[in-house]
Amino acid sequence: MTVGSTLGEDLKALRTSRGMTLEETAKKMGRSVGWLSQVERDKSTPRHTDLKQFAEVFGVQLSLFFGHAEAPESEQGRVVRSGNRRVIGERDKGLLETLVSPDLTDSFEMIHSTFQPGSHRSEAIMRPTQEVAYMVSGKLDVWIGEDMFTVAAGDSFRVKETSYRWSNPYAEPAVAIWVISPPVY
Repeated sequence: MTVGSTLGEDLKALRTSRGMTLEETAKKMGRSVGWLSQVERDKSTPRHTDLKQFAEVFGVQLSLFFGHAEAPESEQGRVVRSGNRRVIGERDKGLLETLVSPDLTDSFEMIHSTFQPGSHRSEAIMRPTQEVAYMVSGKLDVWIGEDMFTVAAGDSFRVKETSYRWSNPYAEPAVAIWVISPPVY
């Protein structure tokens, strides 16, 4: 895939390179041909779960679908300017994440997370990863396994082989930088 291509263009290129028709791909995904056509023409944005399905159908890593930000050729894959971070999305309401890493081809990824005041993840998540978060600003309540911790700017915490959830009951956004291995996006 070329730098600067859109997600829809990338998906269409993967489909055609595998000799699949719109109908075959839509059927495998349990979606309509019209929806798939809109995604390929960048008229509709697939959800994270849709991207996981595309990765399975095309036999590629999910990270392939997160495009590269515009950057001078000498910086591509090496430097990520603050205004050019790729927005990963809002997995949980009130949590906005962007990719700090230039791409997802390494054995880890770095994520910038902003937890809005009043946001929370009520159901614990457990992933086959090792994760370390450094709190840049604000405060956050984090449950690692069954233990609850309040972390603030300058603190860090690790999640490894256990579940976690979080809550920001405070008046200010909480910002964290995560290092996650292996990449999950």
